[in-house]
Amino acid sequence: MNLYVLENDFLKITLSDFGANWLSCIVKLPNEQREVLVTTTPENWQQQTAYFGATVGRYANRIANGRYTLNGKTYQLAQNNGENNLHGGNIGADKQLWQVESYSSQAVRFSKTFANGEEGFGGEVKVTVDYRLAGNQLEIEFNALSNEDTPLALTNHAYFNLSGEPTIKNHLLKLNATHYLPVAENGIPNAPLKAVQGTSFDFTQAKLIGRDLLSDADQQAVRGYDHAFKLAKGSNDLTACEAAATLTANHLTLELRTTYPVLQVYTGNWLAGQPNLTGGVYEDHAGVALEAGFYPDTPNHPEWWSVGGITKANEPYHHKIQYRFIQS
Repeated sequence: MNLYVLENDFLKITLSDFGANWLSCIVKLPNEQREVLVTTTPENWQQQTAYFGATVGRYANRIANGRYTLNGKTYQLAQNNGENNLHGGNIGADKQLWQVESYSSQAVRFSKTFANGEEGFGGEVKVTVDYRLAGNQLEIEFNALSNEDTPLALTNHAYFNLSGEPTIKNHLLKLNATHYLPVAENGIPNAPLKAVQGTSFDFTQAKLIGRDLLSDADQQAVRGYDHAFKLAKGSNDLTACEAAATLTANHLTLELRTTYPVLQVYTGNWLAGQPNLTGGVYEDHAGVALEAGFYPDTPNHPEWWSVGGITKANEPYHHKIQYRFIQS
């Protein structure tokens, strides 16, 4: 594992070529330097199983029964999450060494080629992930090209805790989303999109994450929030569109913007026992992951293919996620 540091007057970002991982995010405030990622030390990286800051793929999120059919052919994938495939399988993007194409104090580009048949997926896919620092924001850009039609959903799995408290229950969260996708206890969709209005999933106005946590059957099935929200996007221009998510705690706000149409909100429901930075372990709900991407199990839902998740042969894949930190 080699480390790469991006730094300016506002942020210090540490990255790794193992998994193209985002290992650390230190925000430089007037009176402190605050680590805002739920993360662990490089020495403990192989012990954590929570995808801390990882680039995940080929397909971020779950694929039911580790199987999909595309263009008349059925593909069997690793079943590494019960009967399902999760985040690309046993040796996904997060567990492999990436090449470093370029590196400066403000940017780094990682690249990797997924072989045809790797982890059961069809098609050879060439991927680059760019991390770019600019003022108070970090932007991650994903580019890919496949020689066959294939499921493809790349994202970053950073967990955030802006306060340093044991959990993120006192964080305010606002989502630019009017619908969410119910799931069964295995994380696989089991109902159509549902309006958030009048439910515990309504974050259209900023609300404490802990206020309605575990308050209904949809959440109790997966021990908290672990659901895809359909973003109400007016533009893919990251400088112009409304933040997809706004997270605030302890006088610090994170604004997340993205070109992706969906945001998976995961409140760290299984973080207990994961190694922290100080030799101890985290508890459940220690951080919240805001995973921009597509709907879970899209390869088995052709009605969602128009939203994204199936990349056509030789059709460029291009998406961005921007994280902006503001002292509040």
